[in-house]
Amino acid sequence: MVQKYQSPVRVYKYSFEMVMAAYEKRFPTCPQIPVFLGSEVLSDVTSEDGSLHVIERSCKLNVDAPRLLKKIAGVEYVYFIQKNTLNWKDRTLLIEAHNETFASRVTVIETCSYSVHPENEDWTCFEQSASLDIKSFFGFENTVEKIAMKQYTANIKRGKEVIEYYLNELIAEGITEIPRWVPPEKRALIKPVTLPCTPRLDLDSLTQSSTKDATSSLSGAAEPTTPDADKLDADYIERYLGQLTPMQESCLIQLRQWLQETHKGKSEAGEWKAEKIPKDEHILRFLRARDFNMDKAREMLCQSLTWRKQYQVDYILETWRPPAFLEEYYAGGWHFHDRNGRPLYILRLGQMDTKGLVKALGEEALLRHVLSINEEGQKRCEENTKIFGRPITSWTCLVDLEGLNMRHLWRPGVKALLRIIEVVEANYPETLGRLLIVRAPRVFPVLWTLVSPFINDNTRQKFLVYSGNNYQGVGGLVDYIDKEIIPDFLGGDCLCNVPEGGLVPKSLYQTEEDLENSDHIKLWTETIYQSAHVFKGAPHEIVIEILEGSSVITWDFDILKGDLVFNIFHSKRSPQTAKKDPATSAPGVNNVQLIERSWVLGVDYSMVESPLMCREGESIQGSHITRWPGLYILQWKVTGHVSNSGTALPRVDDVLASLQVSSHKCKVMYYTEVLASEDFRGSMTSLESCHSGFSQLSAGTTSSSQSQSSSLISR
Repeated sequence: MVQKYQSPVRVYKYSFEMVMAAYEKRFPTCPQIPVFLGSEVLSDVTSEDGSLHVIERSCKLNVDAPRLLKKIAGVEYVYFIQKNTLNWKDRTLLIEAHNETFASRVTVIETCSYSVHPENEDWTCFEQSASLDIKSFFGFENTVEKIAMKQYTANIKRGKEVIEYYLNELIAEGITEIPRWVPPEKRALIKPVTLPCTPRLDLDSLTQSSTKDATSSLSGAAEPTTPDADKLDADYIERYLGQLTPMQESCLIQLRQWLQETHKGKSEAGEWKAEKIPKDEHILRFLRARDFNMDKAREMLCQSLTWRKQYQVDYILETWRPPAFLEEYYAGGWHFHDRNGRPLYILRLGQMDTKGLVKALGEEALLRHVLSINEEGQKRCEENTKIFGRPITSWTCLVDLEGLNMRHLWRPGVKALLRIIEVVEANYPETLGRLLIVRAPRVFPVLWTLVSPFINDNTRQKFLVYSGNNYQGVGGLVDYIDKEIIPDFLGGDCLCNVPEGGLVPKSLYQTEEDLENSDHIKLWTETIYQSAHVFKGAPHEIVIEILEGSSVITWDFDILKGDLVFNIFHSKRSPQTAKKDPATSAPGVNNVQLIERSWVLGVDYSMVESPLMCREGESIQGSHITRWPGLYILQWKVTGHVSNSGTALPRVDDVLASLQVSSHKCKVMYYTEVLASEDFRGSMTSLESCHSGFSQLSAGTTSSSQSQSSSLISR
């Protein structure tokens, strides 16, 4: 497996010429980097006008590896070939390096670049990327890979310190400005500037009529947060996202780049442009939840993005308006912040009538309310990051269990709680910084036994439980919350506006029919998308009538469960809805079959596009330009193994015997639209999914799936 590293953009607040002078002082040896033992110049070429300088070196490095491994390999040192292309005119330096030692067994490629900051010409940007591919190494491939990556990342930070060390050395020598390169024909017109010499830097070829002092130029300059909207700046990461190791930074940048590269659309002008992707802190949460395992984090994130799109979560803060009685009887609310600046949410669960809320509101609407709380929490974290001047990516929840009794263990209420935990764990990872549980009664262990299997291990470690009055005094809440804001109902002096809860009047209860109509329809199908189940031997099909040739059929669908094949046919016969199998005709199951078994492919109907294999989690957009008027049938058909992916946490259905496992094999959510040819520009902007804050991001939009669906994209 190829190991990759990608650095953020590192900004030096000095001119390009100053940074180059500092960089050259690293050679031929560099005491600040002990593994760098020396270098030898292999070739040194300068263009006639002095604007281009290409130098190639052989660099000798010591490898910090076990003595036994060195003995088996038969080497003490490794050699790298480094080629530097310095362009004074464009003010860029490209560094390309590869290993010479063990080149047939190990491939190490590194590329670095220095360039002028796009927003401040007196600053310099640095980027670095590398790849390591160990084909064979005497049976020690895994060991060598770990040693190489550990040593490489350890030297990354040291490289920045070395440049800063030599920059300070230059300033101490009195060199605070270095003129820029100008063409030879203009040099005679410029008054010569006499500066102290620096090693291996030809100052005679560099002149400029005016150069600002590197330090004084910073005083009046506005500091950009990041040099490029598509890239991340190292200072930005530290300021807004926190301290990350080099490999953690690399994982964040690589996943972010993957989202940018694989989710692009066309503007109306026909130019490619990247769709909006999740915020950096959102991506980082999923990486942390999977211990920075790129593949696992990407899978989890993409499943969540599909879920957000399906249930329109991006708009929940604008669209969700809780009923008046919910604001009175839902005993929870935001209350200042904890000692670390995290937003503080207080939930008086023991005072809440969970049975009454479920019966009056319904499970789905209650879940929507909890989702709105989580969305608000993320928003408050961003605000507190700006207020406190340090990264705040999670919040603290204080749960008061006084009053908790067996009434709260009502089975449908527990089922609703478990569903909520399951959804939050899958879609809001690493958002809980601390959970403080106070006044836990004797019945609490029973509740904990039910809910703890659904909580991720990392989340569980953030729980602190206090029974009785143990939360008071040293070692209690004051360790996490300032005394001045401890709520009055917990013995503090701060008036807390969180509702006290209480029993929900039975007059507010809804019937089962009311709950079904209000919750399920309004919450989950408040969208232009439709859902369908697909069974083995029972495909789901829809018919589209085309009145004019050259019309465009467009589609946007997500594979929510299972693996499917997508087909589009032109029908010469008018299809009739087939009788449904009893197994597929359960309430709420949408499955329609139009192509009769007696129909012959090529006679009664014909395939107009090549079949498209679609994997679970994929999001597919495409179009077909019709050649003839008539009836077109879009078909989703089961194929191959039906996967059953999900989080590592147990499903609610495995715990609550009252819930039955769904019998359907596959599920698809889809939307189709017919456009006149003159209205079609090759973009999917007419689809609602494109207006989602997270666009069409999903697990399936990898490069392989894109190439696979190319035959179904408009042409």
